[in-house]
Amino acid sequence: MKTILAATVSFLLFYSAASAEDQRATLLNERLTYYSAYHHQGVPWYYLAAIDQFERNIQPLRQDIEKKEGPLALTIPDERWFGPLHPDTSNQSPFFIEFFGGIGQDINGDGKADPTDPEDIFGSMADYINSYSSFKEALKAYYDRKESISQILTIAELYQNFNTLDLYTHVFPLQKDYLYSYRSTWGGKRGWGGRRMHEGTDLFAGYGTPVLATTFGKIEALGWNDYGGWRVGLRDIHNVYHYYAHLSSFKKDLKQGDIVKAGDLIGYVGSSGYGKEGTSGKFPPHLHYGMYIDNGKNQWAYDPYPSLKKWESS
Repeated sequence: MKTILAATVSFLLFYSAASAEDQRATLLNERLTYYSAYHHQGVPWYYLAAIDQFERNIQPLRQDIEKKEGPLALTIPDERWFGPLHPDTSNQSPFFIEFFGGIGQDINGDGKADPTDPEDIFGSMADYINSYSSFKEALKAYYDRKESISQILTIAELYQNFNTLDLYTHVFPLQKDYLYSYRSTWGGKRGWGGRRMHEGTDLFAGYGTPVLATTFGKIEALGWNDYGGWRVGLRDIHNVYHYYAHLSSFKKDLKQGDIVKAGDLIGYVGSSGYGKEGTSGKFPPHLHYGMYIDNGKNQWAYDPYPSLKKWESS
């Protein structure tokens, strides 16, 4: 009986995991269908996908923007869709929208430029991008915030590089066949360099323990800072910045701007930091791992410990 029960539980767990994977694949394929169907020459699918993903990332974090249900997240604000001086947003005539300087278009040919219709939304956004000399120039005109522009460009680059939307894999930041230990150290007091809060989790391990990319991402920062010593900053498709500090060294030839996948080697545990470049040994060797999320207006740290426990067990 126990054997049958154990087998049943194992099957249900496997089926549940497989089912979740299938659902994600179906959802991502549905998104990709829209991105591919409404792109233009010079506006590849990963540009539209990057904007849509950025909007999906910020919606749960903001009170001032619509939280959109369904597979597609992009919403074009009325002021942009209809034009800033349009007197009646219930009038979806493409002629009047164009007259008042709106970007909304009737892409599916039903006579209306409908800001809730995915075909009209993505087709209009593709045309908007295509009206500028480059994707970056279009983003500057639309978002007018350098951090948001940089984030979207990174997402687009990751989609282009891996040629897939499925960049959700995460791994533990230390190679798990090495000895290590950690606990929740979020919010602890730190005194060096002035009184401040500890914004991360310390994972203690021996010098030279391999440090891995926890996610698919782009190396945004690489080098020395006085607090973190030799550090790496990695940006992913979810507007999350992953911060690795106190390294002894980096992977050979790793450089700013590199694209990495989850599990790639990026460096080695050390005890660098708390001083000018080259300072080391002021504390036991460990990896300081931090996570920072951006909502399109601000970026802030959050506790990485729950994520680390999840990734460690997977």
